[in-house]
Amino acid sequence: MSALIGKPIPAFSLQDDQGATVTAKDLEGHWTVLYAYPKDSTPGCTTESCDFRDNLARVQALGAQVYGISRDSQKSHLNFIAKQSLTFPLLSDPECALLAPLGAFGKKIMYGKEVQGIIRSTFLIDPKGVIRHVWPKVSVKGHVQDVLEVLAGLQEKG
Repeated sequence: MSALIGKPIPAFSLQDDQGATVTAKDLEGHWTVLYAYPKDSTPGCTTESCDFRDNLARVQALGAQVYGISRDSQKSHLNFIAKQSLTFPLLSDPECALLAPLGAFGKKIMYGKEVQGIIRSTFLIDPKGVIRHVWPKVSVKGHVQDVLEVLAGLQEKG
């Protein structure tokens, strides 16, 4: 179990793909799925983002919104959104201001070498801004379905 569960999402102020500032306060009032992914337009990240896109109506039917977050620039995000017809905002966190406190940035093994980078993770945040579930080291296949099931289950519990 993650040490983050039951704690408020760390304070942050990041730009979305449109250049608007998004803060922790903006997440309040809705359930939020925040997924951290390594890089725009890479195979795994494209698959994951498109899966959230294809299931967005199901997420929204549960009263939740979706945000993707990576270190990519606003321009990179705009290109990724256009190319993949994404229908939710992507946040730019080049300094890892939110990624690091969430544990979504750090050491990982890539192609057999230890590197610093984004650790594919997803965070489920309740309408009060409290982290209710964490998926560390996400495997893309079947992930969105798991998010939907956990979100529905948490809402049933109240």
